[in-house]
Amino acid sequence: MKLLGIGSRINHSEYGFGVVTNVDSKHYWVTFQENGLETIDLDTEIEIIEAVEDEVDTISFYEVESTLRNILKKWSDVSEVVPIADKFKGGKLIIEPADTNLASKEIPIDTFFHKIVMVRDRIRVMEQKINSSKTLDDQDKIDLQQYITRIYGSLTTFNVLFKLKSDNFIGVKSK
Repeated sequence: MKLLGIGSRINHSEYGFGVVTNVDSKHYWVTFQENGLETIDLDTEIEIIEAVEDEVDTISFYEVESTLRNILKKWSDVSEVVPIADKFKGGKLIIEPADTNLASKEIPIDTFFHKIVMVRDRIRVMEQKINSSKTLDDQDKIDLQQYITRIYGSLTTFNVLFKLKSDNFIGVKSK
């Protein structure tokens, strides 16, 4: 099937007469005379009144950018920028031993947070390598995935440091 170009005129059984105003990888964007702008699937049965046979770029810049971002996230060990909760910015983590003769340890909380994020990113990379492994059988993958889920669960204590809930560690979800 040849894609209709922008400017093609069609007749749709439900929406009536319209003109194709945009095309993406899955849809025609059609401005209908009676019904305004609608998106219809590329394989929708339509009457073609006049086809414009231009080369159509069926992939938007947004789709390319999203795909590239997903590939990079999946296959690289480059850390994404994860913001720390505002209330902890510039703060410090103080570790006090029970023995008062020993010195306490102060760590900038931003440094500690960065290390937590690096641990999370490395666990994610390990998880991806396990899931894409050709040498592990399915049962081994499931067993290792359960350990990873438990690791995430052990790290949920640190969720308080994340600014965005979507960055939180998630362990086994209760039913």
